[in-house]
Amino acid sequence: MCAAIIGDDLGLQSPKTPDMPTMKMLSLFAPEMTNGDTDNELTLKARLVCPSDHCYDLLLRQLKERIETGNGEVIYTIGQGADGSGSGLTRDELDASFGTLQHMSLALESDVVLLRERVVTGGFLGDYLVRKIADEEDFQEVRVAVVGNVDAGKSTLLGVLTHGELDNGRGLARLKLFRHKHEMESGRTSSVGNDILGFDSKGNVVNKPDTHGPGLDWMHICESSSKVITFIDLAGHEKYLKTTVFGMTGHAPDFGMLMIGSNAGIIGMTKEHLGLALALSVPVFVVVTKIDMCPPNVLQETLRLLQRILKSPGCRKIPILVNTKEDVVTTATNFSSERVCPIFQVSNVTGHNLDLLKMFLNLLNTRVDWGISEPAEFQIDETYSVPGVGTVVSGTTLRGCIRENDSLLLGPDCHGAYIQVIIKSIHRKRMPVVVVKGGQTASFALKKQIKRSHVRKGMVMISLASEQIACWEFEGEILVLHHPTTISTHYQAMVHVGSIRQTASIIRMDKEHLRTGDKATVLFRFIKNPEYLHMDARMVFREGKTKAVGKITRIFPNISASESRPRYHKGKGRGTGGPKPPDNGPRGQRRGRNRGRGKSKRPAEDKQSEESLGRAAASSHQILTTLDAPRLPQRTASEAKTEIQEGTTPEKS
Repeated sequence: MCAAIIGDDLGLQSPKTPDMPTMKMLSLFAPEMTNGDTDNELTLKARLVCPSDHCYDLLLRQLKERIETGNGEVIYTIGQGADGSGSGLTRDELDASFGTLQHMSLALESDVVLLRERVVTGGFLGDYLVRKIADEEDFQEVRVAVVGNVDAGKSTLLGVLTHGELDNGRGLARLKLFRHKHEMESGRTSSVGNDILGFDSKGNVVNKPDTHGPGLDWMHICESSSKVITFIDLAGHEKYLKTTVFGMTGHAPDFGMLMIGSNAGIIGMTKEHLGLALALSVPVFVVVTKIDMCPPNVLQETLRLLQRILKSPGCRKIPILVNTKEDVVTTATNFSSERVCPIFQVSNVTGHNLDLLKMFLNLLNTRVDWGISEPAEFQIDETYSVPGVGTVVSGTTLRGCIRENDSLLLGPDCHGAYIQVIIKSIHRKRMPVVVVKGGQTASFALKKQIKRSHVRKGMVMISLASEQIACWEFEGEILVLHHPTTISTHYQAMVHVGSIRQTASIIRMDKEHLRTGDKATVLFRFIKNPEYLHMDARMVFREGKTKAVGKITRIFPNISASESRPRYHKGKGRGTGGPKPPDNGPRGQRRGRNRGRGKSKRPAEDKQSEESLGRAAASSHQILTTLDAPRLPQRTASEAKTEIQEGTTPEKS
């Protein structure tokens, strides 16, 4: 899959990780934006030392806007001028500026934490994390998909991060995450798992093991956290690729964490998962594990090959080895640009560099506008039937706000219709809440008596004012990453769009055939159910080793299945345009088993079986079927059965 995206040109030289140029370091921490204000006081490097009342109000308003834009947090730099020149403050000026920043943060109900201090020509620069103190039910959520080849240490690392206990080298930490018995026996994840890591407003980890069992107290973690990192633990084995693709598309991850075993290197599904993340435009950072048991020369070879792949024309990443806290702040600040790719080297047994990885996760922040003021939209990725509660659906809120007792439309069903449902209760990370906003995952208990069998993955719940879209057909631009032969019309494969996972057939395309590396505009049609689709949505098209990616360019909503189904010409065979038999008469007597095959060895038995078969065949010709309905008299199956039992048959022709 990755061959067309990341490339594998082994003829390329593998340069070392480039050092960040000093001339570009200033652009990483741009001066605070003034939002068009022309007051010169806001552009000075010492604007926080002793601001006037007017300047203080402007700075406070500016900080408030930046916190709201940054989803509750921002990295604030002190001591840098507007044009980036003449930066640096004395120690007293830096302390005075920090005091002003603390006073402003207190007014905005936020905390300030020093991330790092830098020494420049003019003095000191300080980078501070300003994070809003969240309510118990309104914490920020960041979703991280964990991918990588089998035995790369994905579940083990998550067990160490979330439970705060190091591994023993024999897989002790991963046992706390497995959901099924066969996973514990084989040590391989086969389902989509979810684990959380909470940080408070000062960046401290709040995860504590549950005193009543081996699991975590999710409710306590969420109540104490201002930011919660949700890890989506995906399968690494090739036979679970369908589950991995669904986790990457249906769970809407903000970032991807690619795991690589240092002793094994880049093998198996590593390139597949990297290519999938690139196709879905998910920013990726790399974690190299098991460095405690890997020889130094093997580790260096793994890092060299990794850097070569990340710099290839398909990836176009800037790999940076993270060894200090300053590297963490630099990469985290520029990570949302999708060009910088941090590389961490950790050990789950010794705990080497785990503190740097936790610090990086603490600074991760999404820049997606989820449209909280728009009509509500919720995509379903899992369904449950809870005794005493009823049907429960879980998924991601894509737009708007949803509150308890809200009425929403659930659909589309197999006919493209929507039904009205009422939200009885809402849970976020096992904690009851009264409202969820765009970008947050939640579970809803439905008040109306709806069976779980009537709800499927891929359905949505939308506002009553939203358009009820049900698409059988859609058009998309696809890029074929790999196919053994050629793709032509009527080819069928599995299509993944968000939480939708359904087989679709190619109706037409602008090329006669498609091969590996080809691009085309293709018209698809779903096989089983209509779906709720959006324009410009990312899609993955796969079947066996065939893989293609693309986006939806056009949808055809509210077209019935009969209208969109291709029509075929009438002719001989099963169609109604074939020759008709004589009116009210059988089609002829069926031949016996040995008729026309020579002389039978047991003529008496053959003759008796012939007569019974003839009677059954003659009576069965008058039973009404779907295909013979237009040309045979109507008789029920019960009447024919009674006649056979009584020995009466119609006249033989």
